[in-house]
Amino acid sequence: MPVQWINSFRISFTTLVSYVPLIATVLTCLFSVVLARATLRYVEATDKGLALAREEFEREWTPDLHIKLERVSSTEAQVIVTNLAKSSVLLQLLQLRKLSHAVPFERCRLNDPLVGGMTWTQEMGKRILACTGKEFEDPIAASVTFYCSGRMFRTDWFRSHIQVRDGRIHKLEPSTMPARRVRVLERKGPERRREFVQDVTATNDPERKPDENYLATGAGT
Repeated sequence: MPVQWINSFRISFTTLVSYVPLIATVLTCLFSVVLARATLRYVEATDKGLALAREEFEREWTPDLHIKLERVSSTEAQVIVTNLAKSSVLLQLLQLRKLSHAVPFERCRLNDPLVGGMTWTQEMGKRILACTGKEFEDPIAASVTFYCSGRMFRTDWFRSHIQVRDGRIHKLEPSTMPARRVRVLERKGPERRREFVQDVTATNDPERKPDENYLATGAGT
């Protein structure tokens, strides 16, 4: 009886030893799955952190200009450009247009720097009255083209409602319609600064040479 019991114990022990590698393999797989899930959660958290950091960086350093037309007197109005971002910009072109016209009725070439958090003003009363006439009541819009970080941007059209009676500005109020963020102006072909400025601030004339266009643009600014 004791001999049989000892033999059966040997058989059970041998069988148990043979199952040890299988149990170890199963435990290793379970730990691998747990570690893989923990790694995935860590990667997702890292990606979210990087996305938030990138969004915050872009929000702080992406150029963002706000344009406002303000009435000073019955014969004078001014354009106020505010740089809401941290990065400094170089103003290149100010455009005004009526909403009923697709082409701007006034273009003012500039070469003025605007530091982040600061404002830039320019009197435009005579130019506005010259384009609107003695009697006018309709929205007008303003847009600015500028350089920032080696690229050229253009703001959306900021609208204002103007009322002109007998050649005098009676009312000039900004519209509450939200504007889109600035857009990068892209150019096909070789990226050269003088050609980039030429395409945005000057009219396209295929008969003129690039150097002449550049000189004309530089003289205008």
